[in-house]
Amino acid sequence: MSENGKSYPPYSASKLIKGVTFDWASRKRLAPGSDNWPLTWADDGHQYTSFGDGGGFGGTNEIGRVSMGVARIEGDRQSYRGFNVWGGKDAEQPATFPGKSWGIICIDGMFYMWRSGEASADCYESQRLYQSSDRGATWTFTGVEFDNDSFTRSRGFFVPTFLQFGQDYQGARDEYVYMYAPEVKSLVWELQVPGEINLIRAPKDKITSKQHYEFYAGGSDGGPKWTKDGDRRKPVFYDANGTMRVNAVYNPGLKKYILTAQHTARNYGWGIYEANEPWGAWRTIYYSNGFVPGDWECQKVSYLSFSPKWWDNDGWDFVLVFSGREYNDAWNSVEGSFVLHGLS
Repeated sequence: MSENGKSYPPYSASKLIKGVTFDWASRKRLAPGSDNWPLTWADDGHQYTSFGDGGGFGGTNEIGRVSMGVARIEGDRQSYRGFNVWGGKDAEQPATFPGKSWGIICIDGMFYMWRSGEASADCYESQRLYQSSDRGATWTFTGVEFDNDSFTRSRGFFVPTFLQFGQDYQGARDEYVYMYAPEVKSLVWELQVPGEINLIRAPKDKITSKQHYEFYAGGSDGGPKWTKDGDRRKPVFYDANGTMRVNAVYNPGLKKYILTAQHTARNYGWGIYEANEPWGAWRTIYYSNGFVPGDWECQKVSYLSFSPKWWDNDGWDFVLVFSGREYNDAWNSVEGSFVLHGLS
């Protein structure tokens, strides 16, 4: 909810994590002009990511520009390098179709990526799942698609993202792949109000079969309910202020599910939440009406992604990757820490 121009978090404060701090001296800015950057940790030890509207690593907004590309991140948090795998400047392979993606994952050596439309303006129209058996060098459509005609009681969902579970999905809680996707409220590329986020799952060995997909249908004393009827889905997360793009990762050190979600305005407000289960109950770690604390509070940021590889100090320390508009229209990484209650 909002009052006097200020938005307030939809969930009560975390009992474990007081907030976040950032070491802005650690900030690295690469790939100017390219944005998004969801991350997955692959079987070969590297991280992989998708990017949009730029030339990727070594490129600019004009040089090597593609609608969508895939890149590989090699190295540790202090000394990493980025390489364009599919699309972008000097890419190992050319991009073969346009689009946008905020969801990429490696499971048992196989890559999967959600393609949301052909550009930001039509990201609401269709969500198509692609796969790659050569670590992102080539991509093929799996046949799994959710579009506006897939549902009769709503416009559906958009920009799905995967819940990350460590390297090659080896830290998964069970045999399912979990995905989060905001609900479409308006067919305009802007904040969706009120904000509702769906939770979707499929067996990891059936992820290319649409008939095996299930939707969260509410909770009960016996646990979550699931349905294959998408019209019976219920949000797993709700924010009256709105929602747009999301990211999700499991922190094995803290044994917490971490969710990031936009709110209030398209490129300004962000929330960071934690829960003991993928479906909640959620508690608020951080809720901003700008970006994040520090020198960059008023900069425009459109996506936050926690690295699933670069946890440290039993999960209390992290690396956050973000992109946005103006100076932040790039790959940006910054090291930070969760703050434990009772500590200054």
